[in-house]
Amino acid sequence: MSNALIIIDMQLGSFSPRTLRYDSEAVIARINALAAKCRAENGRVIFVQHDGPEGDPHHPDESGWHLLPELDAREGDLTVRKTSCDSFLSTDLDKVLRADRIERLVICGCATEFCVDTTVRTALGRGYHTTVAADAHTTAERPHLSAKDIIAHHNATWADFISPVGPAQICDSSDVEFI
Repeated sequence: MSNALIIIDMQLGSFSPRTLRYDSEAVIARINALAAKCRAENGRVIFVQHDGPEGDPHHPDESGWHLLPELDAREGDLTVRKTSCDSFLSTDLDKVLRADRIERLVICGCATEFCVDTTVRTALGRGYHTTVAADAHTTAERPHLSAKDIIAHHNATWADFISPVGPAQICDSSDVEFI
């Protein structure tokens, strides 16, 4: 196994009426299609869930901690729990990836400028060949920038990122190959 799909923070607490996410229904459908394609090619599907502090909607005792019910999570998929924007920091993600001899990551999820961005940068810095599904990550509108512009900015930045393995490959989810 050399490929893994990393699905970040697709949790109920991230998709509430007060945190509307750009193109969320289509993003969820694209993530499900990526997961099916990854599994068909014997790749590893990993859901990353944020554990928020007490009082946070992502706290493990809150309903917001759970994955969106529309996601196609299956037996055999892995879950990694994190407490910061970085899916690698103080988690066993790197250990799991190295144990499975995974060399290439496909990253998607929520929120583009926080957890997705930090995880992409860390993955590249750790030497993982990284692909970002350009149309399978999302965020909310911000006072200073639209969600669409945030997504476009990060896709462009990751495509030009300097790392030991080069920049991230950016492509639409329909063009992602798990080979």
